[in-house]
Amino acid sequence: MSSIHLTESGDIKASVAVLSFIFSSAAKHDVDSESLSSELQQLGLPKEHTTGLCKSYEDKHSALQDKLRETSLRLGHLEAVSWRVDYTLSSSELREVDEPVIQLKLQAKGAESGSTETTVVSVSSKKFRVLLTELKQAQAMMNALQ
Repeated sequence: MSSIHLTESGDIKASVAVLSFIFSSAAKHDVDSESLSSELQQLGLPKEHTTGLCKSYEDKHSALQDKLRETSLRLGHLEAVSWRVDYTLSSSELREVDEPVIQLKLQAKGAESGSTETTVVSVSSKKFRVLLTELKQAQAMMNALQ
């Protein structure tokens, strides 16, 4: 593999994907440019190519690590919560109608897609109290970690 000739669009895309994977993996594991150069040469890449690639890697190493930290473990976030309490006075479908039902409407923005998704959940008042208690406990634990 003394000379690299990329003639097709698929070859170019594959090469870019491989280089992206190699650089992001090297930055993720904090590999120095000398070790990266040695590994690339062992894979068959000519020294003159590894020298140029590793110089670029060394120049942008910290910026690449910052970008990886920024984009890893991204979670969606809750944008809005609305609720209402429904109390059915009578129903042909239910035997007992003496308990209120809480309807929660959650709007969350996805981390990857960026689109907002709406979810509606109906729970009994007992289950809502349990949910609220557990959410308060989780919030206390998260606050203790800060």
